[in-house]
Amino acid sequence: MRYQIMRLIIMFDLPVDTAHQRREYRRFRKQLINEGFFMIQYSVYVGVCVSMQSANFIEKRVSTFLTEAGIIQSLMLTEKQYSDMHFLTGKPKEDVRNTSDRTVFL
Repeated sequence: MRYQIMRLIIMFDLPVDTAHQRREYRRFRKQLINEGFFMIQYSVYVGVCVSMQSANFIEKRVSTFLTEAGIIQSLMLTEKQYSDMHFLTGKPKEDVRNTSDRTVFL
């Protein structure tokens, strides 16, 4: 059985004006990292899921620790769509996180 690897991208714009808002921002970011997400840009995190069903499950888990204010968006992409990402400025990073070379098929 072959799984279709998915990428779940979480993008957020959270206020950090007060101490409470900064605490919520740090809590949200830490929980994303604990769920296996990694940062590809400031306020843009990506996680790898083994299937669309898994991506939906992780998205629901993320929705359990949303903040009171701000905007949080999610986007699901296939591994192929994610690997077709273009770098319009700068150069692609040479680390493993930007490639599917190390993707493990279960």
